[in-house]
Amino acid sequence: VQLQASGGGLVQAGGSLRLSCAASGRIFSSLGMGWFRQAPGKEREFVAAITWNAARTYYADSVKGRFTISRDNSQNTVYLQMNSLKSEDTAVYYCAAEFGNWGTREGEYRYWGQGTLVTVSS
Repeated sequence: VQLQASGGGLVQAGGSLRLSCAASGRIFSSLGMGWFRQAPGKEREFVAAITWNAARTYYADSVKGRFTISRDNSQNTVYLQMNSLKSEDTAVYYCAAEFGNWGTREGEYRYWGQGTLVTVSS
């Protein structure tokens, strides 16, 4: 499974960005997907996750109500819509995937994208 994250950039506080993560192959609909982020000098942390059929979504408390994870299985893509961005959202954002599973911990995902940088200016 190869994952390609995109959509990062520079945005002012209060603004919005939408990240995308495209997966290779025809197995995307079998994958639980997650987004994680790593801020400078900090450990990577969970942001959001979605089950293979989008029946359930999960969010870190820090982004709940501001971020929305979604997926389009016909496009092999998962999205992270980020609204009301804050300076503390500045980080490299990674998408991750695992067959038939999802989780809030890094170890629950075998497949990772390369990361896309989000910078929020205050």
